[in-house]
Amino acid sequence: MSSFFIKKKVNAKPTKKAGSTRVIKRKADGDGLSKGRAKKVNSGANEEISSESETEGPTVSRKRKENEEEEIEETPQEKKLRLAKLYLEQLREEEEKKAEEDSFEKDLIAGRLQEEVLEQRGKLQRFIAKDLQAPDVADLRLLRGHQLPVTCLVISPDDKHIFSAAKDCSIIKWDVESGKKLHTIPGGRKGTEDRHVGHTAHILSMAISSDGKYLATGDWNKLIMIWEAATCKHLYKFTGHKDAVSGLSFRKGTHDLYSASHDRSVKVWNVSENAYVETLFGHQDVITGLDSLSRERCVTAGGRDGTIRVWKIAEESQLVFHGHEGSIDCVQLVNEEHMITGADDGSVALWSVGRKKPLATVKQAHGCHGDKALEQPYWISSVAALQNSDTVASGSHNSKVQIWKSGEGFRSLQPLFSIPVVGFVNSLKFSSSGDFLVAGVGQEHRLGRWWRIKEAKNGIYIIPLKKKSSEQDPTRDQ
Repeated sequence: MSSFFIKKKVNAKPTKKAGSTRVIKRKADGDGLSKGRAKKVNSGANEEISSESETEGPTVSRKRKENEEEEIEETPQEKKLRLAKLYLEQLREEEEKKAEEDSFEKDLIAGRLQEEVLEQRGKLQRFIAKDLQAPDVADLRLLRGHQLPVTCLVISPDDKHIFSAAKDCSIIKWDVESGKKLHTIPGGRKGTEDRHVGHTAHILSMAISSDGKYLATGDWNKLIMIWEAATCKHLYKFTGHKDAVSGLSFRKGTHDLYSASHDRSVKVWNVSENAYVETLFGHQDVITGLDSLSRERCVTAGGRDGTIRVWKIAEESQLVFHGHEGSIDCVQLVNEEHMITGADDGSVALWSVGRKKPLATVKQAHGCHGDKALEQPYWISSVAALQNSDTVASGSHNSKVQIWKSGEGFRSLQPLFSIPVVGFVNSLKFSSSGDFLVAGVGQEHRLGRWWRIKEAKNGIYIIPLKKKSSEQDPTRDQ
């Protein structure tokens, strides 16, 4: 038994020696030892080597594995797999980003479509008045060129040019940015109608087509002149009214022209075809103002007959509205369903097409003047509306233009701020962008000579509409 045991022991020791020899050999190779020295060490104390291999073997093996893992190079297949994963991750991120952008774009389109629907229905009201603040007086620009009071003006659809006309029978085209005259159509003297290209009587009304192609002007001599807006070249002359042409407006998106006159009639013309279409009757006094938008209808102010009328051209019908106590001298559409008017009783009123009475009225909107016994309100000589918004303006001769904020649903009218402008504010127009307001000012009222303000300057004022910054408006984010 002892010999058998010894034999097994002898067989066991070489196994250990082999293991220890392998470890030492690698270690020796790693340390730069020669093979002979490695063999010599192997032939030494077997027991010592065997016990070291048993205790240190697992640690050395673990370290070796770690080193091998660090030194392992990426195979081509593993590289392809890693790049494929990176590519898929990148695609996923791009798809998520695209989905966010699509969602934003869809919301934007949906909002715009909703606005267009509301605009067509005449119910769009953008709330921008809260962001406006009164401009500095130093920022106001006065453009002078007319010898007599400015009576009417229009702004080109791109907001780059202003056309103004006056009692001196002249028309001036202005550059908004520089304030320079681009073109002047001089007025002619009375009796020179046959040879003079232009007006020979006070110009009372003006309109520009929505594409900026045609300019129309109407005068006290019952004439309507059609001009090419870009070159100020005279194109046509429309005759047919029997008294002064007091209101003009192009239907938006078309070349249909509506004209109103002191002869109490409204006429429809097709400018592109140089044609007369029809005449509408209904007012009992001179018509003092006219406006229109996209629908085949127009709105007129009837002076001392005390009515506002909405003319439905296609239906050959009209809606009649009562509300002011004096002569209604000016009217402007806010959207297809709402309008603002001003009268010589000093009141400003907001209307809805669906109601016969005003939604809101402000009496003595510009205050009163004269002795206490003979005190009377300042006449409202002009009104303007920033289309599809809650911002409107009115002008008189109390040395200021008043900006108003209409409440939700146009059911109220509150003063926002006033802008100092000396003289009769005979015409007001907001730019399409809402960045500025233009006032046509004169020493006299556009329809007569009841008063004369000598210190006033005949010209047009460009009034910038400043927006409040977030620092100035603490309630903006609330």
